Amino acid sequence: MANLLCTAFLAEQIQNLKIAVIGDVMLDRYFYGEVKRISPEAPVPVNKVKRIKSVLGGAANVAANLAHLECRVFMGGVTGADANREVLEAMMTEKGIDYSGLIKSPQRETITKMRILGAQQQMLRLDFEETCDLFPEETEALSLWLQKLLEAGLDGVIVSDYAKGVCSDNFVQWVITVAHKYQVPVLIDPKGADWAKYKGCDFITPNLKEMCEAAGEVVPNEDAAVLRLARNAQEKYQIKNVVVTRSEQGMTLAGLNGLVINNPATAQEVFDVSGAGDTVAATLLAGAAGKLALQEAVFMANRAAGIVVAKVGTYPVHRDELLKDLLAEERKQGYGYRTLSWTEIESLAKTWKSCGEKTVFTNGCFDILHVGHVSYLEKAAGLGKHLVVGLNSDAS
Repeated sequence: MANLLCTAFLAEQIQNLKIAVIGDVMLDRYFYGEVKRISPEAPVPVNKVKRIKSVLGGAANVAANLAHLECRVFMGGVTGADANREVLEAMMTEKGIDYSGLIKSPQRETITKMRILGAQQQMLRLDFEETCDLFPEETEALSLWLQKLLEAGLDGVIVSDYAKGVCSDNFVQWVITVAHKYQVPVLIDPKGADWAKYKGCDFITPNLKEMCEAAGEVVPNEDAAVLRLARNAQEKYQIKNVVVTRSEQGMTLAGLNGLVINNPATAQEVFDVSGAGDTVAATLLAGAAGKLALQEAVFMANRAAGIVVAKVGTYPVHRDELLKDLLAEERKQGYGYRTLSWTEIESLAKTWKSCGEKTVFTNGCFDILHVGHVSYLEKAAGLGKHLVVGLNSDAS
């Protein structure tokens, strides 16, 4: 039943959500090449670069995921006033992300990560960054920006912490406090062992390694052990929901009143886990902000993560492909035939068309259903990938 509700949510509601993302914004650059020889200068491979790709990284990848899910997204953070900032602006504009909260600072350089790949395998990563906490004027500007958004109406806030300086202790606590005044949920994608600054948030989404670091002990990737650490963190930091991503074991949520949700992994093949945590954060909060039950929100986030880890590099999941994935899962569970609302069927038809799949429509009263009806419905179904049947009322 979970995927039925998720499908309806993706088709009808998610486009109405307004979500702010605050955190450490980065530019991810990928240099794709081929390696056929060793350098005569040193015993290192020579990578002949064939293609260069730039994508939104860090907190900006969370924003990109939300934008591709077709939410209305507002980005807050700090960058340098440099050429890489201009690249970020162009990409955010293209994706429809409002970056009015992305402060341009002459005192900083835009954080950039350069990855060198040969034959689709990562050979080397170069990081260009100088980390420091927010300056007072930056804190004030970000605070005013978020306050105005909350006053205008937000559905959720994501704090994406990469320990580069934006998510300082006092600022994160202020974000949680002010968002709760407006009854807006806050999700934290954490960094580091000390979670005191995340106290009181609605969701926190560590991977197993981060969960162990915060707990100060290493445990096997087993349900009981992971749940124990999550419960301890939940109580210690008064967090409503601790959601641990566990690679091949899927996800575990420890919530209020003893709620436990274990959702198995969905990916058939894992090529690259880069950005999977960002996808989980974006999809989970979108579901929760859209009033999906936690079971459905976790299920949807887990399906989205399964799509992302099957890709190479930082990849934001698209609403169309997540919707298609959920529809395929519906059919596996026998829910492929059901009543749809007008809005949902319009959205699904657009999705199928974008995937190159033909949709066939027919209608009738089917009162009483007889062999002629069955015959022509079978023939109609054979004309395309999807058959939509309209049921006429007696009056019509």
